[in-house]
Amino acid sequence: MRSASRLAVTSLMAALAASMCCITPLLALVAGTSGIASSLSWLGPLRPWLIALTILVLAYAWYQLLKRQPLDYCNCEKDKPRFMQRKTFLTLVTAFALLMLTFPNYASVFNREPVRQDTDAKAQGKPKAKMVAEFTITGMTCAACEGHVASEVNKVPGITGLTVSYANSNAIVEFDRSKTTVEQVQKAIRATGYKVTGTKIMK
Repeated sequence: MRSASRLAVTSLMAALAASMCCITPLLALVAGTSGIASSLSWLGPLRPWLIALTILVLAYAWYQLLKRQPLDYCNCEKDKPRFMQRKTFLTLVTAFALLMLTFPNYASVFNREPVRQDTDAKAQGKPKAKMVAEFTITGMTCAACEGHVASEVNKVPGITGLTVSYANSNAIVEFDRSKTTVEQVQKAIRATGYKVTGTKIMK
C-alpha cells in the first residue's frame, strides 16, 4: 500500500516535469513577465521519456494497489489504509497526471493572443512602408510558447499582422517599417527568453 502511494507521487512529479516546459510560458504570460518563459524549455526533448516514465510508474502503482493480498493479510481496523494509500488518491493522481501530459494539446485555450492592429494603419489602409519578415525561433515547444511570443511582439508599435508557430519554429511578422524595425521585433522575441537564430525578409 505504501509503495503504491510513493509511486503515485513519483508519477505526479514526472507528469509535472513532462509539461513544465509548456506550463512556464503560460504562467509567464499571465504574470506579465518575460525571460522565465524558456527557462525550462530544455525539458522539451525529454518529454517523451518523462511521459513514458509517468505511464509506467502509474501502471505499477495500480498493480501494487490492486494485486491480491497474501492469505494471512489482516484487514482489521488498525490496517485501514490512509487516504494516500487508497484507490481514491491514486485515481485523483492518475486524472491529474493525464491532464498534465495532455496539456500541450489544449494550452492554446488559455492564451488566445489577438494581433494588436495599429490604429493609424487601420485608418489609412495598408501602410505603404509595409514589411514582412520571418524569424526563426528556437526553444518553443507548444501553443503556450506561441502565445507568449505573440504577446511580446504585439507590444511593438506598427505591428499589422502576426503568425507564430512552434511546429515551424518561426514567427511571420508584418509591420510598418516607418514605425518599427526588424531589430525591434527581434528584441521583443528575445525578451521572452527564446532565441532568434535567423531572419528572412519576405517582402
